[in-house]
Amino acid sequence: MAPYDDSDSSGGEDNELTETNVLLGYASTDANGEEISRLGGYPEWLNPTKAPSAALAKCKVCKDLLVLLLQLNAELPDRFPGHERRIYVFACKRKSCRRQEGSIRAVRGLRTSPEAAALVAAKEAKEARPVKEVPVIPKASDLGLGQALFGGKPAVTATGAPIRANPFSGSSGTSAAANPFAPKSTPSANLFAKPAPPPAPEPKKADPAPDPVPSLTKSFAETLSLNNPQASQSPVPPPEPWPATADQPEAYPVRWLSDAEYEMIDPSPQPLPPANVQIDTSEGPAPGGGKEDKEVFESVMDNVFQKFADRVGENPDQCIRYEFAGQPLLYSKGDKVGLLLHVNSEAGAKVTTTGAKGLPRCGNCGAGRVFEVQLTPRTIEELEIDEDGLDGMDWGTVIVGVCERDCQERGVEVGEAGYLEEWAGVQWEELTVKR
Repeated sequence: MAPYDDSDSSGGEDNELTETNVLLGYASTDANGEEISRLGGYPEWLNPTKAPSAALAKCKVCKDLLVLLLQLNAELPDRFPGHERRIYVFACKRKSCRRQEGSIRAVRGLRTSPEAAALVAAKEAKEARPVKEVPVIPKASDLGLGQALFGGKPAVTATGAPIRANPFSGSSGTSAAANPFAPKSTPSANLFAKPAPPPAPEPKKADPAPDPVPSLTKSFAETLSLNNPQASQSPVPPPEPWPATADQPEAYPVRWLSDAEYEMIDPSPQPLPPANVQIDTSEGPAPGGGKEDKEVFESVMDNVFQKFADRVGENPDQCIRYEFAGQPLLYSKGDKVGLLLHVNSEAGAKVTTTGAKGLPRCGNCGAGRVFEVQLTPRTIEELEIDEDGLDGMDWGTVIVGVCERDCQERGVEVGEAGYLEEWAGVQWEELTVKR
């Protein structure tokens, strides 16, 4: 994306602004050479001739196909060399599905080069290489001379202590057994004596009773599990084909993310409303609306929302905020996403899966997830610019968390494109007010 020029958002030459690590993306009708990163339109896959399963882009509420909000070129050559990455964010257009979990979904596309696969294989081989153990050779004095020379088991006493035997001793007993040349202590056998009758055969044991049917069933299940190592994993459903473009929901207009810049903010803190402000709760008429003013005022009393509004307000045209393994800007602290991430956010820590709270782990490889990109309310304005009325999207921000290892879909060969669903945390606009 090209640098974004917004001289009016600096706030004047006298203000000293601070640059952050967050890359802001701005929408434009002019592509300016950009071919991938954009809002709206229909998704373009890493392999145009091979789309992923349409199940990844279906609403989990109504099962209809979602529409594209964001398609982002997310290549990170310094962090993941040889990885061709894209991030897709989809949303359901049905009003009845809004504020429902699964109505907004995120997908990560990945295609790796042979060089990248070789680097990963070499790293995994190095990590899995066993450490050579140096064998401990016992002393000959502890083993006995026979074991030290020939590897035999040491002779022991009744208490288990080793006997340091003399191989040339003529004495009888246990020590003599260690000498192969010592005379036997037992009398010599009579070669002409009548052989003793053979011992009577032991009574034949009855065959064990067959196991009951439940045991046979268990044995069969165990045998099946041993012969099929993947029996414990749920089978991968076959990919669902995509309908023709004419049969898909109407896409939002295309807005290219061709302009970008690192965020510049005013380091001075913004003042918050005093905590002891008295609010008139009477139902009588008041200038400005009375009860409505009270609800608006209480909504901005949330300092997390106030921070969000102030931060976004310093660059009001921003549509996306990007920082891999960075810190998302929360819209609220009281919803499900806010409760999940607010503790780490307030502490200034990176939002990962570590600790009691954080992003859920990658469902493909089990690694941790990290924040990568989020959408701001300006995205709604850009996508719904041609629509009349106020009955449109009503989320405050959409936060996308991805696998920190950038893992590939199982069964995808090197050079092929794979697609995995990632975590999409949606913070909706507040409709209720705490009393």
